[in-house]
Amino acid sequence: MSKLLYSATMSLDGFIAGPGGDLSWLTAYAGPDPAVDALIPQVGALLVGNRTYRGDDPHRDDPEKAGEAFGGGWSGPQVVLTHHLPAAPVPDVTFADDLGKAVALAKAAAGGKYVNVLGADVARQCLAAGELDEVLVFVAPVLLGDGVRLFDHPGATLVRLEHVGPAPLWFRVVR
Repeated sequence: MSKLLYSATMSLDGFIAGPGGDLSWLTAYAGPDPAVDALIPQVGALLVGNRTYRGDDPHRDDPEKAGEAFGGGWSGPQVVLTHHLPAAPVPDVTFADDLGKAVALAKAAAGGKYVNVLGADVARQCLAAGELDEVLVFVAPVLLGDGVRLFDHPGATLVRLEHVGPAPLWFRVVR
């Protein structure tokens, strides 16, 4: 059965994107990474939030990597959670306007591999719905000071995690 994994690169002060969703800061830290290389073949599908899908691309100036997950290192089915369904189909992309439906579609598409969740808001929704299984964080040596937090859920209850490795910040959500 496929698991939902929220993976993100985060600044040391807890941001995955700068103000306005700016991801340009990531290009300086997007070099080869053995942990990312090991993760890529374990990902069967992406569950992506609308802002992430339509948002800033740290590789927009590189035609070989632009618009591709993991800087072009992965390709496959994507499910985009959005209330703004497009009129025309997009190859390898399914759009869903309901979290439960989006999760089910992504798990079916993943073929037993991970569903990699991209986007802080969709990750927060998955966590609140009891759907998120694991969290993997890559910490970049930079302080952004402001922007989109890894998790932002003011007033939420405590969420217990347990370390599962092999990366230092890879955790399982304890239910």
